[in-house]
Amino acid sequence: MTIPNLHLGDYVADGVDWIKDSFEPLLDGISTGLAALVDGISGLLLAPPPLVVVALFTLLALLLRSWTFAAVTLVGTLLVVSMELWEPAMETLALVLVAAVIALVIAIPLGILAARSDGFSAVVRPVMDFMQTMPAFVYLVPVVIFFGIGVAPGVCATIIFALPPGVRLTELAIRQVDRETVEAGEAFGGTGRQILGGIQLPLGLPTIMAGVNQVIMLALSMAVVAGMVGAGGLGAEVVGAISRVDVALGFEAGLAVVILAIYLDRLTGAIGQSTGRSLLAVLRRRRRVAPAL
Repeated sequence: MTIPNLHLGDYVADGVDWIKDSFEPLLDGISTGLAALVDGISGLLLAPPPLVVVALFTLLALLLRSWTFAAVTLVGTLLVVSMELWEPAMETLALVLVAAVIALVIAIPLGILAARSDGFSAVVRPVMDFMQTMPAFVYLVPVVIFFGIGVAPGVCATIIFALPPGVRLTELAIRQVDRETVEAGEAFGGTGRQILGGIQLPLGLPTIMAGVNQVIMLALSMAVVAGMVGAGGLGAEVVGAISRVDVALGFEAGLAVVILAIYLDRLTGAIGQSTGRSLLAVLRRRRRVAPAL
């Protein structure tokens, strides 16, 4: 008995070609829009002198976290400036911000739908498994076909790669909210939307912020890989170092990526903690007022 050859890749290639031919104007518009967004944000970050932006990053670290984090931020960002990697670092930061925001705009509603519908969750979960286990480099092939070489394919690949943890952790955040708390909200006459916005999202915010953190970290890692398709930034520096076997440049670019990753990781963690404390305080005040009403 012989097993027939099943060339699934051929069907995928045909599908990619069909999408490219059928939606070329739409793909061109998406490419132009994404490139304009990244260029605009990177231009905004690069417009002031580097030391001014370093001071702003340090002040943000101080206000949201601690003196220690502010000191680490100051030293790290000054090191990036001294290595003459400030411009590619800001280009990478702009790409990460655009990709992470778009990924979260897609992921959080999908996570909410998955938490509220077991059927939708059963459909989404294997798709997220597939997306999360697919090697990062594989995403570069179709996006290059759709968008060519440049920033747009890098952003699109980054969005797809970073999406799954946002969906998973948003669903988990809503599902793990205490059922008795939700029932109390229903007893007071709260609608589904009110319970979601007033109880489930605030109580699940720490887990949602963990998802935001993971999305940003995955976006940063993929943004470096996207340098292979002309996305620029620190990824282009790493790719250039590999092609020239330039150990010094490779180390410096890698160190700049690490500094950027630590800053974004600690900053998003601090934002999640402070926002969560504020929302929990509001909820406690509401609970104290409700019996009096």
